[in-house]
Amino acid sequence: MLSPALIATAPALTPKARAPSFSQREFRASLAMFATGVTIVTARTPSGELVGLTANSFNSVSLTPPLVLWSLSQAASSMAALSKGSHYAINILAADQKALAERFASKHDDRWQGVAFTEGVAGAPLLSGAAASFECFNRSRYEEGDHVIFVGEVERCCHREGAAPLLFHGGKFYTEHPL
Repeated sequence: MLSPALIATAPALTPKARAPSFSQREFRASLAMFATGVTIVTARTPSGELVGLTANSFNSVSLTPPLVLWSLSQAASSMAALSKGSHYAINILAADQKALAERFASKHDDRWQGVAFTEGVAGAPLLSGAAASFECFNRSRYEEGDHVIFVGEVERCCHREGAAPLLFHGGKFYTEHPL
């Protein structure tokens, strides 16, 4: 056991991560090797404006209560609307929705023009043809690095039986091919 004198003079043992040994480009390329599904997160502002963006940072968190998460860059133009709003929807895209994923990933001004959707129970748009949709209460947010992690409590969900998913891997879109 250490004496009280040694404890008082010992430096604090707070573990910290080592500095990265790789470039940001190498990190992004390595992350791209993880195949993900593709989602479009949608919401409606209090003034009625539609908000939507493509995201592949979606994951389940808990079954009880039903929780999911996704993340958004702190610099995103939609950050204010999504962090202050009470609800949003996460639409998992089907294989035939690649053009929609690209549209909502761009700075396209009229990205909602001609997009078919229904209004969710709390007002967030549910994209027609999506493989699945989750209507979420904006439960909590965590700032980490240059992103905010959103945790949504799922109030309603639905899926399209047999829909093939849109996948993203290595900077390209794919669809499933059973092994």
